[in-house]
Amino acid sequence: MPVVTTSAGRDAWSALHQIFLSGLVRDRLSEAATSIGLSPGLMKALFHLEPDTPVRMGDLAEHLGWDASYVTNVADVLEERGFAERRPHPSDRRVKTLVLSPAGVAAKQQLFDVLHEPPPALDVLTAAEQRQLRDLLTKVAGAIQQHA
Repeated sequence: MPVVTTSAGRDAWSALHQIFLSGLVRDRLSEAATSIGLSPGLMKALFHLEPDTPVRMGDLAEHLGWDASYVTNVADVLEERGFAERRPHPSDRRVKTLVLSPAGVAAKQQLFDVLHEPPPALDVLTAAEQRQLRDLLTKVAGAIQQHA
C-alpha cells in the first residue's frame, strides 16, 4: 500500500502531538498512577500484563526498553502490592514470568477509568464530531496495530 502523506495528515499528527505533549496528559497519567499507589513507570509495566498470559520478565524488559535488573525491582513492587505474580516459565523453570493478579486486573481497570475520562476540551466538538473523531482515530489505531 503506497504511503500518502498530505499536509492535512501532517497537521493532524502535529495536533495529536500537541495534545499528548501537553501538561494535561502528564497530569492525567500522574493522577491515574496515584489512584492505585504506583509511579508512572510501574503503571506502564502494569499495562503490559494480562491475567491469563504470562510474560517473560526478559521480554517485558526488552519491550519497555528497561534493564532486566530494573524489571526485577518492578516485579518486586507489583508483587508486594498484590498486582502481579511471578511464575516459572512452563517449559523452562529458570525463566520467570509475570502475570496479572485479580487485584492487578482491578487496578488496571481503575487506571483505564481515569485515563479514558475525556478532558473538558472535547466539549468544543458536537456529539456528531466526537463520534467522527472516535471513528477516525479508531481507524488509525487499527492500522498502527496491524503494522506493529
